[in-house]
Amino acid sequence: MKVDFKEKNPALVSLFENPGQTIFLDANFLIPPDRTKVGAKSVPFLKYCEIWLDPVFDSFSDLAMHESVYGELVEDHVKRYADVKCQESPPGLKVYSDTDLNAAEAALMQTYISRISPFSKYIPALKNSDDKGEVLSLSYMASKGFLYFASDDHLPIQLIRKADELGTGLQDMCVLEMFDVIFYLYRTGKYDNKGLRLLYKYQYYLTKREKLLNPEWGEFIREMNLLYPE
Repeated sequence: MKVDFKEKNPALVSLFENPGQTIFLDANFLIPPDRTKVGAKSVPFLKYCEIWLDPVFDSFSDLAMHESVYGELVEDHVKRYADVKCQESPPGLKVYSDTDLNAAEAALMQTYISRISPFSKYIPALKNSDDKGEVLSLSYMASKGFLYFASDDHLPIQLIRKADELGTGLQDMCVLEMFDVIFYLYRTGKYDNKGLRLLYKYQYYLTKREKLLNPEWGEFIREMNLLYPE
């Protein structure tokens, strides 16, 4: 993935001011990244919790998922973690269902699905699993007026940021990538910067290509601090 910080992310600006806003999560924000195919070691789930999941859930009080994404959490440790967050009082993670929609919203959601799905591998008539979570999440959010989707997947990033070009109707929404949230956690000064640096390197500065494409940690922090002054 490319670290693109040429322009401010309005979602990140808004969350610095009010971190209590609703943020919908993609499954890849809860599932530890696996880059063993490029020679890296896998990330133990407990370590991922320590440097990423626990700080994220500590920092943002209104995290959410669409039921289609929640259904993608099939690994035992990830599913247990999500279940525990759902059962907290108040819930650390809210799961939204299509049954929450009224008739007008349900019709609107189908319109968004028809606009979005042609750019994905999801075929509504077949209800296949490919890209289902992303398409249904974004369609549900747009129907309900939710604004922020956190994902490191190319598809939702493009569907939101190229909404005008693609005609997806998602112009009002914003996407938060993992590097945005890594910087947010760093800026709070509450968490392990070494762990955040290791996660950044694992995600964005691991291969030769990524080292040519993306800034190293120190430069990343300097550039982000310039873009988002305190």
